[in-house]
Amino acid sequence: MPLEGLLRDVWGRRWRLALLAALFYALGATLVVTWPRRYVAQAVVAPAETTGIAASGLLTHPLNIASAPFIENRLAGHFAVYLDSIRSAEAARMLARETGLLDYLTLLRGEGLAGRIRHALGLRLAADTDDAQVWLQRSLSVTPGIATVTLTLGVAHRNPAAALEVLQRLHAMAEAKVRADVDAMARRRVAALEARLATERDLFLRNALYELLAQQQRTLLIVTADEAMAARLVSGPVVGLRPSLPNRPLLLALLGVAVPLTVTGGAFCLALLGLARPRRPARRHQPELPFAALSRSGAD
Repeated sequence: MPLEGLLRDVWGRRWRLALLAALFYALGATLVVTWPRRYVAQAVVAPAETTGIAASGLLTHPLNIASAPFIENRLAGHFAVYLDSIRSAEAARMLARETGLLDYLTLLRGEGLAGRIRHALGLRLAADTDDAQVWLQRSLSVTPGIATVTLTLGVAHRNPAAALEVLQRLHAMAEAKVRADVDAMARRRVAALEARLATERDLFLRNALYELLAQQQRTLLIVTADEAMAARLVSGPVVGLRPSLPNRPLLLALLGVAVPLTVTGGAFCLALLGLARPRRPARRHQPELPFAALSRSGAD
């Protein structure tokens, strides 16, 4: 089909296409408006390794702090453990045990069409720790900053107080895990060194063991004194006054662009396939007029 014919064919159906686009937009807008909105609690964190006098710097460069790296732009070390901890199954179990997350998920499982199907088929409605882990992976967002080493943590929940509580507990749990790991490792080393010193009689080896023991004791002191072992809070956990997820204005604007383009593209495809062309009525055989027959015979 030539381009002119294709454009003419689609233009001839412009009103029907506009009506179809309006119907699709109304359907999509209804889904967007009726979709339950959630509050988002956010906190901005940065690796504790971003300063040379952080706990990690004191542990790795105990004698010369100036030689410690002032800025560490990699998400490694204790901060990597922190990020994995807030999304782990242990974090989901902690939320299920210490918050009302399971009751909230049970309520969600009983709502809507899926809830009616579960009720009709007698399926499980009570949420468990696996459901809590799936919810955590879907509701927790980690967004890196632009040209910075900061990260924005976000938790979406229908209840603003619950969203703020979940984010605070996740941060506290991950930080406590890093601290507990370093503390337990240092205490095991102190116990092993003290046991070795109790039996060692060589003066040279005892001096070396005392130096190692002093390093581990310094580690215990730093772990006890420093508040941020893995992540420093650049901006504390806060929650918005109004629900922000999903973003209705943005979704409605995207629908206003996507629906007309989709409908128009579908009309072009149908026209190219020949499925949208109007069927022309079949011409009926009409009797020949007398003067046409006379003119034909005179011509012969």
